[in-house]
Amino acid sequence: MIPTAAALPRTRRVLRHALVILVIVALAIVGLAVYRSAAAAGSLGDTPGGRHAPAPDAPDGAVTAADGLLPDGATAFDEGYPGVARLSPALLDAVKRASTDAASGGVVIRVNSGWRSAEYQDRLLQEAVEQYGSAEEAARWVASPETSAHVAGDAVDVGSYDAVDWLAGQGAAYGLCQTYGNEPWHFELRPEAVDRGCPPPYIDPTQDPRAHG
Repeated sequence: MIPTAAALPRTRRVLRHALVILVIVALAIVGLAVYRSAAAAGSLGDTPGGRHAPAPDAPDGAVTAADGLLPDGATAFDEGYPGVARLSPALLDAVKRASTDAASGGVVIRVNSGWRSAEYQDRLLQEAVEQYGSAEEAARWVASPETSAHVAGDAVDVGSYDAVDWLAGQGAAYGLCQTYGNEPWHFELRPEAVDRGCPPPYIDPTQDPRAHG
């Protein structure tokens, strides 16, 4: 059957929507594959979902626990670290509840990165510019201090691969949602998701309206 002229705009909208979904899914698959590969190699500290350890020769001095740097194996219950303690109370509570339930099934949810100081976030952004070759490409992976959900205490990067996979499937019950298709380890609190499910993730941080606020 040949679509009528009136039906063509709707068909185009459906096709565009389907294409966006396919791109998001593809980016999520690539992101998870990279994350899993890094986990298997023991190099999560060098990936966007890892601890974001600064380069040892960084000119502005060392980033410390006071800036939000977390040790390997940190969880939502390690509130002695500012990177955990300075998360928003509602987000921290949700991650704790999810962690408890995940642990009953043998899955440990590690918090690789939580709250960050503005200085820490700026360091990450500058390192990303150097790594990716331009500010535009770096913005797909690291937000500015002014727009970062980590600086606001509203985001966690979790590990391991099993934890990412568990939260991707179960996180909505706690209001925890993947925010970016290219960063499947990055979760933020969306309380409405408990009843409605998580909204589709943005393709990458440059598509997030908060990045342009």
